[in-house]
Amino acid sequence: MNQMISKPQQGTTVKPEELVPSRYAVQIGEIEVLVISDGVLPLPTKMLGHNAEAADRAAWLKDMYLPQDAFDWSLNVVLVRSGAQTILIDAGLGLDPDLNLPRAGQLIKRLESAGIDLGSVTDVVLTHMHMDHVGGLLVDGVKERLRPDLRIHVAAAEVKFWEAPDFTHVNMPEGFPDALRAAAKKFAADYRDQLRLFEDTHEVAPGVVVHRTGGHTPGHSVVRLASGGDRLTFAGDAVFAVGFDHPDWHNGFEHDPEEAARVRMRLLTELAATGEQLVATHLPFPSVGRVAVDGDTFRWVPVFWDY
Repeated sequence: MNQMISKPQQGTTVKPEELVPSRYAVQIGEIEVLVISDGVLPLPTKMLGHNAEAADRAAWLKDMYLPQDAFDWSLNVVLVRSGAQTILIDAGLGLDPDLNLPRAGQLIKRLESAGIDLGSVTDVVLTHMHMDHVGGLLVDGVKERLRPDLRIHVAAAEVKFWEAPDFTHVNMPEGFPDALRAAAKKFAADYRDQLRLFEDTHEVAPGVVVHRTGGHTPGHSVVRLASGGDRLTFAGDAVFAVGFDHPDWHNGFEHDPEEAARVRMRLLTELAATGEQLVATHLPFPSVGRVAVDGDTFRWVPVFWDY
């Protein structure tokens, strides 16, 4: 991982641009992993579980020492280096001034601050095509800095879904459905020639395999990393912070909430059995931890930071 991050020359003084760190490195065998924060997305707390009683949501928020009105969702992106390939898993929110989300969309500048050249990225894997996962690729000037032979891996079912998306089962704030439609449409048009579609399972690089789960969206996928006996899963939007205590709560962005809950239960059960590490888009940064069984539900076990 040291090769992935540029270092200042000896004797120089570097003034940090941000007080809070925005990247965290993990080694999975021979695979280098860098978790990068794209910022935070403030959303109404009802979106944590719109099928739950308001009193139950309020009790969970109180127990977690969180405010009752709005919850800051972390936005995590992962950069992976396996062999000769540098793989960006999801691309953050980008910029959508109509939604007034100034604390998100930080990925591009944070890649630069980590010494990551956009032109070094050989592959992009998209867990799905919601705007907070593709938006960074739509920022003005980004496409021109990417390799012309860039491969973007996404489930065929995901691309098909966004041709005529169904929003009948979601529970989103006003403006979000239109923004999601617009971002997905623009992404499909701008990057159609770079898309590499897969059906259910696809090996992107040695030890880097993407699996379609469905649920959150029809083509939602998770990325499994394995090398030298170490394993890590990037779960995209299959798992949210409340999902360990209440895996049956429906998230407001889930297009098929009942299937999403089943996917979440299966994934958390598997991760608890294997003991492998977990990173997810909306778990608190740096989002690296493990899953334990806690009675009929689960418990999130954050890793001890290595610094």
